[in-house]
Amino acid sequence: MPSEKPLVQMNRIFKSYPGVVALDDVSFTLERGEIHAICGENGAGKSTLIKILTGAEERDSGEVLLEGVPIAPKTPMDAQRIGISTVYQEVNLCPNLSVAENIFIGRQPKRRGGGLDWKEMNRLAEISMARLNLKINVMDALEEYSVAIQQMVAIARTVDVNAKVLVLDEPTSSLDRKEVEQLFSVMRDLRGKGMGIIFISHFLDQVYELSDRITILRNGQYVDSQKKDDLPRMSLISKMIGKEYVVSEKKAYKEKGQTRDVLYSAKNIGKKGTIEPTDIEIYSGEVLGFAGLLGCGRTETARLMFGIERPDNAQITIKGEDAHINTPQDALRNHMGFCPEDRKRDGIISNLTIRENIILALQAKYGMFKLITRKQQEELARKYIDALAIVTPGPEQLVGNLSGGNQQKVVLARWLATQPDLLILDEPTRGIDVGAKSEIMNLVVKLAEEGKSILFISSELDEVVRCSNRALIYRDRKRVGELSSIDLNLANIMEIIAYSDESVYEDSEGDHVR
Repeated sequence: MPSEKPLVQMNRIFKSYPGVVALDDVSFTLERGEIHAICGENGAGKSTLIKILTGAEERDSGEVLLEGVPIAPKTPMDAQRIGISTVYQEVNLCPNLSVAENIFIGRQPKRRGGGLDWKEMNRLAEISMARLNLKINVMDALEEYSVAIQQMVAIARTVDVNAKVLVLDEPTSSLDRKEVEQLFSVMRDLRGKGMGIIFISHFLDQVYELSDRITILRNGQYVDSQKKDDLPRMSLISKMIGKEYVVSEKKAYKEKGQTRDVLYSAKNIGKKGTIEPTDIEIYSGEVLGFAGLLGCGRTETARLMFGIERPDNAQITIKGEDAHINTPQDALRNHMGFCPEDRKRDGIISNLTIRENIILALQAKYGMFKLITRKQQEELARKYIDALAIVTPGPEQLVGNLSGGNQQKVVLARWLATQPDLLILDEPTRGIDVGAKSEIMNLVVKLAEEGKSILFISSELDEVVRCSNRALIYRDRKRVGELSSIDLNLANIMEIIAYSDESVYEDSEGDHVR
């Protein structure tokens, strides 16, 4: 008789790293024949929980049970031996080996006299792929196939080693719709055969299309676990971001006429596998917000706009003139600035002074043959230390010695020194105290009043509402709505994120109607 115990039980898991609690008393249960989604924003603890289950990380405390038996895998290979396999967004196989070799890595069939039995291995590989309704040449190198097929090969290997648990970590990020449907068909078939599947995805549409049950994590803590049909989308989003939703009266969203000039216009800006194409207009002296859950496509769009990533086929104009922005240097020449999401990794250079950090972008704009003199550097540094109220003994202080809020102000000063017409701010208030947040948001509004255009990206939806004249709403790596100032509030943003495809459309006059 099959065991009635859950397939996987993770009880009261605690995991910390220096200075960070990644998981705090988190529990999770997976049943046989179930597709169970784990949802939460970036940093919620999803990946850490999975790493503990699959042996990539050791828990500090708590217990993990497989079919009621305590387990403690030390490596992913240990986990695989007891029936737990993982397929990541980036396929972790050997692209230069054949499909058959990848399926049978470490357990290739041998001839009686020794040596590999290639014929038998290829035959068994064809059977493995046929189980997934795929007929391909298993002797071809894996790298000759699409990402979708490579993921199927990884799943075929999992099925062939008799896995009981399959973990899929963002498996659809690089797939088109047809490939997603093919993957989902395989997952449903495996579920029907009794396998337990853990599905991690930022795509809410896919979570609701595929999963049976959903567990929500936030800030390293367990929030809730419910059957999909018992968890409305609005409740899921509220639990993910920690904001309660108040139902608003259904109404039409009317776009207000703009009398200001269009500073920046992009038609069809997007990139296959990254973000779906859309049109964007930003007006002079406007704060345009990008709102949505983490991973929804806001940052990806901003990086395309600034030339960090190259769009597939965009037509960009700035002040009515055609502009070709394929690199950040092109963006600089077109009077754009970009404060990145991760200031420690992509913003500040901690072992340089405030002065040296502030002049970096301006010097890059001038080029190597027009050096900024030391006197000019000092004048710029003092100007922006005063203007942004950077707390420091002086411009020669190392940036690494400043607080997070003051470091963020230094990054802002760097781009303000270039005199940009359009300033892109990606999560400018992340990781700083409340007082510094308020100062930066007030600065954003002040810059717009002075005529600068600001693109403001924040995962704190309240900040988008407070700072923005208008907001574009993103979900599942695509733009799904737009709100003008009269309708820009937390409830409307959350409603569009949850239900836009089902309940919002554009009528013949271009108005957004519910």
